[in-house]
Amino acid sequence: MTAVRFPVVALFAAFALCTAMNTAALAQKAYDNGASDTEIRIGNIMPYSGPASAYAAIGKAEEAYFNKINAEGGINGRKIKFISYDDAYSPPKTVEQARKLVESDNVLLIFGSLGTSTNGAIRKYMNESKVPQLFVASGASKWNDPKQYPWTMGWQPSYASEAKIYAKYIMKEKPDAKIGVLYQNDDFGKDYLKGLKEGLGDKAPMIVLEEPYDTSEPAIDEHVVKLKASGADVFISITTPKFAAQAIKKAAEIAWHPMHIVSNVSTSVGGVIEPAGYEISQGILSASYLKDGSDPQWNADDGMKRFYNFIAQYDPKANKLDVGVVFGYAAAQTMARVLQMCGDNLTRDNVMKQAASLKDFAPDTLLPGIRINTAPDNFAPIEQLQMMRFTGKAWELFGDVISSNLAH
Repeated sequence: MTAVRFPVVALFAAFALCTAMNTAALAQKAYDNGASDTEIRIGNIMPYSGPASAYAAIGKAEEAYFNKINAEGGINGRKIKFISYDDAYSPPKTVEQARKLVESDNVLLIFGSLGTSTNGAIRKYMNESKVPQLFVASGASKWNDPKQYPWTMGWQPSYASEAKIYAKYIMKEKPDAKIGVLYQNDDFGKDYLKGLKEGLGDKAPMIVLEEPYDTSEPAIDEHVVKLKASGADVFISITTPKFAAQAIKKAAEIAWHPMHIVSNVSTSVGGVIEPAGYEISQGILSASYLKDGSDPQWNADDGMKRFYNFIAQYDPKANKLDVGVVFGYAAAQTMARVLQMCGDNLTRDNVMKQAASLKDFAPDTLLPGIRINTAPDNFAPIEQLQMMRFTGKAWELFGDVISSNLAH
């Protein structure tokens, strides 16, 4: 048998070609901790217990959404491992859970953790560790600070923007108003109050009483009594769900009937209005950027059809009246979109790059006309809201969608 001889040059060429192909294949995939060919690990921190436990529905909806993604084959072939811990709405506990997620569970990022003071407690750690703190479930203005905190990004409209819209509405509809404000005595409440005053401008003296409360208080009845006694005919309730429901009940009990505005975070029909009572909640005002799961006007809406199917199949215990479920679904859909955009480059740098490159993205449960847009210098994904009034058993939208930059 005659030996087949390959020219040396041809052998080197073949070797070089194989090496180049292997290098290219390797270059196509890039991973940081928490990502691999088969899995993406996402961390989350929620108040499953404590004074803000009404928001637990958000974390449960997000987990269910990622279960749906996994059942459909994952994201670019990778399954999501969603690791969610309880912090009881306590900042020291949030710090403990964030460290556990990053240093023990080796997550790629932390997504959708709830609360202003709680996320504030871990922001420095997340940025020093260079781990994405994405789509924070809080409307504090400070999440939009890409220069100083390039690893932290909010999701929902800022509290200050929302408050400015209320200020604009009050000045138009009730120019001689006497405003009483009940606010949570933390960053969440103070951010709203600051935005309200900025929105009122030289009309800020319309505020006749600013009444703070602490989340450790079992009830806020005394605060509501003081606000009525101030002579206020506009009541702005900057409260989380438990206290918002208490305030509605107490105002009715003492026969106080001001123009009543509740912050968007406490507009859940299932979590606030239903417990307070439909009858005494008629006419309450707020603003929203999400569709209302209890409103039959959305029954024929394609996005909400997908949402209702999702609940039926993956989150059957969820209360579709709870805005937290609608919120969690849309936030998780946004997170999934970013991971899809990452392709096989699942580095933390690229996750932030893609999160800052969202263009006209519309999750199924956002109101018509509201879109998610981000940029390297804009970490505020949603900047639009629409006023609404509680009527019958649902929120009734009115007026136009308002952009925050038009709310000044």
